Amino acid sequence: MASVSDRSLTRAEAEGRAALLTVDRYDLEVDLRGLLEGERWSSVATISFQCHEPGASTFVDAAGVVRRATLNGVALDPAEVAEGRLPLRDLAADNVLVVAMDTDETADGQGILRTVDTDGLVYVWSSFEPDEARRAWACFDQPDLKAPHAFTVHAPTAWTVTSCTAPDSVVDAEDGGRTWRFADTPPLSTYVVVVNAGPFHEIRAQRDGYDLGLYSRQSIRAVLERDAEDLFRVTAQGLAFFGERFGSPFPQARYDQVFVPNLGGAMENWGCVTYGDGILPRSEPTPDDRSWVAVFVLHEMAHMWFGDLVTMRWWDDLWLNEAFASFASTWAMANATEFTDAWATFLIAEKLVAYDEDMSPATHPIRSEVPDVAHATANFDGITYYKGQAVLRQLVEYVGEPAFVAGLQAYFARHAYANTVLADLVGAVAEASGRDLDAWTVDWLDRTGADTLSLGGGELVGTAPDGGLPRPHRLDVGCFSWSGDRLERLARVPVELSGDRVAVTLPQADLHLLNDGDLTYAAVRTDPASTRTLLASAGALPDALSRAVAVGTAWDLLVRGEAAATDVAGCLLDVLEKEDSPAVVEPFLDRAFALVERWLPSAAQPEVRARLADVAARVAERPGLRGSALRTVAGAAAGDAHRALLDAAASDDTDLAWRLLARRAELGEPVDDAVAALLDRDPDPEARFRALAVRASAPAEAGKAEAWTALLVDREVPAGGAVREVSSRFWRPGQQELLLPWAHRWFDQVAAMPPGGLLSTMSLVRMTYPPIGDDAVLARAREAAAADGVPAPVRSMLVMGADRLARMLRARSA
Repeated sequence: MASVSDRSLTRAEAEGRAALLTVDRYDLEVDLRGLLEGERWSSVATISFQCHEPGASTFVDAAGVVRRATLNGVALDPAEVAEGRLPLRDLAADNVLVVAMDTDETADGQGILRTVDTDGLVYVWSSFEPDEARRAWACFDQPDLKAPHAFTVHAPTAWTVTSCTAPDSVVDAEDGGRTWRFADTPPLSTYVVVVNAGPFHEIRAQRDGYDLGLYSRQSIRAVLERDAEDLFRVTAQGLAFFGERFGSPFPQARYDQVFVPNLGGAMENWGCVTYGDGILPRSEPTPDDRSWVAVFVLHEMAHMWFGDLVTMRWWDDLWLNEAFASFASTWAMANATEFTDAWATFLIAEKLVAYDEDMSPATHPIRSEVPDVAHATANFDGITYYKGQAVLRQLVEYVGEPAFVAGLQAYFARHAYANTVLADLVGAVAEASGRDLDAWTVDWLDRTGADTLSLGGGELVGTAPDGGLPRPHRLDVGCFSWSGDRLERLARVPVELSGDRVAVTLPQADLHLLNDGDLTYAAVRTDPASTRTLLASAGALPDALSRAVAVGTAWDLLVRGEAAATDVAGCLLDVLEKEDSPAVVEPFLDRAFALVERWLPSAAQPEVRARLADVAARVAERPGLRGSALRTVAGAAAGDAHRALLDAAASDDTDLAWRLLARRAELGEPVDDAVAALLDRDPDPEARFRALAVRASAPAEAGKAEAWTALLVDREVPAGGAVREVSSRFWRPGQQELLLPWAHRWFDQVAAMPPGGLLSTMSLVRMTYPPIGDDAVLARAREAAAADGVPAPVRSMLVMGADRLARMLRARSA
C-alpha cells in the first residue's frame, strides 16, 4: 500500500483524457463502518469505460491509500500510485477497472468530514467540488467525463444514509451494520455525487408530486422541525418555478436537503443538497434569516439544471455555474415566493460586495483562464458570484426576458446530461433574441472593474476603468419630485448606452436616480442637486428597491473617497427612520452598523452609534421587525434606555442575550456568571462558541488568546456563522492598541495554515481577516500576498482585504 500526495489535474491533461475515454458507469461500494469509532472511509470503485485508442495509456485519480486494483482482471501494483494517480496501461476498447482504497483523512473536510457532535453522535458528509471525489474513491475526476453512479453503502445500524437517488433497499449486513443500495443516477460529473450518513433526524413531505426530505443532526432536531414548513414551501415553489422557466421539470421525484455540521456553505449534489447547518438560526428567525435560507435553497436548486443536468466542460466556466445559480435564486425569490423585494436585498447585501472587490488590485475578469484545478477556485469571490449575477440580470434587460427564457429552454433541451462551454448558452440566447452577443460577451466577461455612468448636461456619459469605451448598458433613470414629505416617481426613463455617451431627455425633477430598478452593473453619478437630495432624503423614496439604489450609490461614494462617512451614515439612518420592507431592514441595519464600527472617524463614533441605537429601537416597534432591529440595538447599545429594552427582550431570546453579553464584555463589564447561566439554558450545541465570542469581545489578552487558538490554531469553531461571530467579536473597534500585534500575527498564522476543505478554508480566511490596522499592517498584508506558495484563492483574499482596510483607514482619517 502506498500513501499519496496531491497533484492538480491540468486542463491539457483533462482534454487529452476526455478525448481518449468514455466512462460508461461507476459502481461504488463504500464502507462507513470504520467511521463510527475511527477515521477510516473505505471504498471499492468498479469503473466501466471505453478507450477510443486501444493500447493507449492514461491514469485514474486515486488520492487515498490503494489496497488493491485490477484492470480487466489483471492485478495492478498499488506501489505505482504517485501524486494521487494510478497509471493505466495498454487499455482495451472496453475496460473494467476495480480499485479498493482507504482514507483516514476524514477530519479536515477535504472531500469528507467526520464530526462528533456534543452528544457523542457521529455524522459524516462528503463534498467533492472541484476535485475531491478522488479522495473518496478512484475516479476520472473531471467534469466532462460524466457517467451514471450506483452506490452501495455499508453503515452502522443506527445511521441513515443519503445519496443522489432514493434507496432501492436497506438490509442488515452479514458482517454487521446495514447495507444501503441506491438507484442509478443519471449521467453526472464526479463532483456532484454524494454520500452523507449519521443518526439523522428525518422529516418528509409530498409536494406537487415530489418526495421532499429534510435531515439534520439530532441536537438541532427542534430547529429543523420549527423551520420545516418554510423549507418545504420554498422548495416546492422553486421546483415549480424552475421547472416552468427552464422548460424541464426536475426529472426525479426524490429531492433531499441535508443540514450537516461544520460545512462552510452548501453543495449542489444531484437530488441531495448539503448545507452547513449554521444557516438554520437557533433563535426565532428574523425576516432576513428566513430570506437567507430561501436564497440558499433556491441557489443550490438552480444548480440541478445549471451545473448538474448541464455541466461546464472545464473550470474556466465555473463563474457561470455560480453566477447563474445566484441570479436564478433571486429571480425565483422575487417571482415565486413571499420575498418579492429580493432584488433590493441582493443589491445591499451582495452586489455592493462585488463593487468593493472589483475596485481592488485583485480584481479580475468574470471569466479567466484556469490552467489546472488548483486555480479553479482562485476567483471564488464576490466578482464571480455577485458581479456575475448582476451581469446576467443586465443580459435579461438587454435581450428581454421572453427571449432569455426561450434561450434557456433551448439550451437545456439541447444539452441535457452533457457538457457545454459559455458559447453554447450565449448562442442559444442570441438565437432566441435576434441580437448578436459576441461583442457584448467580451465586454462584460473579459474586462475588469465597473464602468462609471454620469448624468448631466442632458446626456449620460460612460467611462471605463481600462480607458476604453464603456460596456453597453440598458438602464432606467427614475425621476422623483416632492409630494409632501415623500418623493414621488414622475417617470422612469429607459436609456440604452452603446458608446461613450447618449442624449437623455428627462422631466424636471427634484431627484434623478440613475439605475433606478438596479438593472445594470456600474458606478453611477447623478447631477449635484440630485446627489444632495439622495444623501439627505433617500428615505423619502417610494419603494425598497429605489431606496436600496440610493444607499448603494451613497456607499460607492464612501468607498471611493468621494463622500464623508458621516454623510453616508446620515443617508442610511434617514432610510432606516422610514423603512418598512422586511427584505432590506436588516441589510440596511447591518450596513449602518459596519459603517459606524469600521468607517467613521473615532471622534464621530459615539454620537452616530447612539443615534443608530435610537433609530433601531424605533424600528423594533414596527410589526415584524423587532428581532432584526434589536440585534442592532444590542451591538450599538449606548445608554440605560437601550439596556432596559434589551434586558426585557433577552429574557426569552437566547440569540439576543448572547449579543447583549458580548456588548457588555466589550465595554469592560464582568460577565462570567451571566455567560455560565446562559450556557446552562441555551440548547444550541454550538452555544459554547457563542460564549467564546463573548470572552473574545473583552479588552483583555486572555479572551483574545482563547478565541485565537480555537479559530486559527485548533480550527475547532464550526465553519460559517460561528466563525463569523467569533472573529467579529475578536476584532473590536476601540481596542486598536491591544489588537495591532494580533493583526501582524494573523498573517503569520495564515501563511502556516495547514490544508483543509475548500469551503471551510476560504471562509476562515475571509471571515477572520483583521479590520484593525495601520500602515505597517498594510505592508504585512501585501508582503503575505506576494509570498511564494500562497494558494491562489487565499492570495486574492489577502489583496482584497488589504485594499478594503486601506479604504477604511482613509475614511477614518478624513
